[in-house]
Amino acid sequence: MALVTLMVSLLMSGVTFWAVNDIQTDARLSDTRFGKDLGLLLAANVAPLVAQNNDQELTRLTREFYDHTSSIRYILFADPQGEISFGIPFTASEVQNSLSIRRRIQLPDALQEHPQEPLVRQHASPQGEVTDIFVNLIDNDHNYGVLAIGINPNPAAVASSSLTLDVTTAVFVSIWAMVILGAASNAITITRPIKELVAGVRNIAGRNFRQRIDLPFGGELGELIRSFNEMAMRLSSYEEQNIEELTAEKAKLENLVSTIADGAILLDSEMRVILANPAAIRLFHWEPLGDGLLESNLQAILPDYVQSALALPLAQLTVGDREGGEIRIMATKDGERALRVWLIPVFGGNDAIKGVAMTVQDITREVELNAAQSRFISNVSHELRTPLFNIKSFIETLHDYYDDLSREQRVEFLDTANRETDRLTRLVNDVLDLSRLESGRQYHFSPLDLNQTLEQTCRTYQLNAAAKEIELRREIAPNLDRVWGNYDLMLQVLSNLVGNALKFTPEKGVVTLRAYPLHQMGDGRSGSWVRVEVADTGIGIPLEDQERIFDRFFRVENRVHTLEGTGLGLSIVRNIVEKHDSHVYLKSEVNQGTTFWFDLRVFQDRCELPMAPSAHLVET
Repeated sequence: MALVTLMVSLLMSGVTFWAVNDIQTDARLSDTRFGKDLGLLLAANVAPLVAQNNDQELTRLTREFYDHTSSIRYILFADPQGEISFGIPFTASEVQNSLSIRRRIQLPDALQEHPQEPLVRQHASPQGEVTDIFVNLIDNDHNYGVLAIGINPNPAAVASSSLTLDVTTAVFVSIWAMVILGAASNAITITRPIKELVAGVRNIAGRNFRQRIDLPFGGELGELIRSFNEMAMRLSSYEEQNIEELTAEKAKLENLVSTIADGAILLDSEMRVILANPAAIRLFHWEPLGDGLLESNLQAILPDYVQSALALPLAQLTVGDREGGEIRIMATKDGERALRVWLIPVFGGNDAIKGVAMTVQDITREVELNAAQSRFISNVSHELRTPLFNIKSFIETLHDYYDDLSREQRVEFLDTANRETDRLTRLVNDVLDLSRLESGRQYHFSPLDLNQTLEQTCRTYQLNAAAKEIELRREIAPNLDRVWGNYDLMLQVLSNLVGNALKFTPEKGVVTLRAYPLHQMGDGRSGSWVRVEVADTGIGIPLEDQERIFDRFFRVENRVHTLEGTGLGLSIVRNIVEKHDSHVYLKSEVNQGTTFWFDLRVFQDRCELPMAPSAHLVET
């Protein structure tokens, strides 16, 4: 706007200069022509009077000429040297006597070069530009002096020039006044709304969708303001809808994460905890932290052995030197857990790492199972190798030295091979039984009469007990209710327990089978139960071995004597009892004896059976 105003101002100034200059040029030409004509006319009339020295007539004629011509400024008569002899508004006496000053006029040099031609020039005065006319007074070819006439500017031309300047000035002032008013109006009507719109756009860019512009403007600017307000309203509505959707999705995600059995942790770029699901809180025992868990530095709240294992991978991940992946943290002492940790970087819009997602799995049980499996395979291999080696040795000896051996030696070798074969068969059967029990196979349960099962067990082991001079007793309560169970499995439990009792009870000892009802359990369980006990007066089990007595291939006899056994019998007992939704317990003292017992629910209360436990309990 200022540039346009400047251009208009310059244009108007140029037009004004051109107009005034044109007017002044025309006026100057007009004054020059008029002055020449007037000078020649007056010179022709007064030259004879000057030649005759007729001053009176000269004065009268000059005065009359001056009075009747309004544009004449002055009339002067001077001799050829320029000394003024008479003039209007001067008189001869004034010229001669005024302060005794002799007045002269500076005659142009060009006047003598062309004596017949009037000489014209202009000079500036406070009243305007005055045109000077110099004419030689020649009469009969004799030069009597010079006539000088001054012509005032043309009043019309001066008025026109003044009018033009005034109009131009007025236009110039009007233009700048309009510019100033336009700037003020722009500041009020345009600049303020634009500033409001700019501020509103910045707020919108800053996600402040509640921004509104309340200015009473119409036209296109008003339409723009209304459109802006409508846009902000829609964005606000979209934001609220998106927030509701995001909140719902976040709630779903949090519920989903909270139900994951593995620990889930979300970290920001500075390793502060943003989210941790209940599994992770339980795994690392963060419950006391409460709400202080969020924004806590992960390195400060992790257990030392986990922190030392994750410090370097997390640092590498945050600087981009690592792509994430699996990290295994193995327990090195009691109280520590074996963990599998997955680290996944979280990237932002510019591919910069914004955080880390962690998934933590407690693989302690898996590690223990793998170790148990390795031990199981190792133990099975060892247990199988010993009887196989013995069988092979005795069979090879018979094959190679049959003729050199006596009949008694041959019978002994065959008997040893047979016993080793029986031992191998028992081991394979026990392994197969344990494998079936742990495979999740479904067994058929029905009402079971314990009298029949206990009697069958006693009949089976009566001869073995008699051979060792051990008394095998039965103490069964009368009218015992039927229990809910599997006959074959329960028979195997009793066989294993009675077999172990006979094996570890010395001569003259006692092995007792008991069964009696229970109406109130010590652990708070309700309903009717039947307790089954197998007690002996044998060597007992040391306290340090009682925790491991149900483990596979664990044999107490390896520490106290060399009796044979697979070490799987009690593991089978535990699994069978647990399939009956119960636990097997023991109480033992060294050289005093051992008692194993378990409880079975009465058939009428089978609908109230509890869930099967995951491990046995031991009482001492």
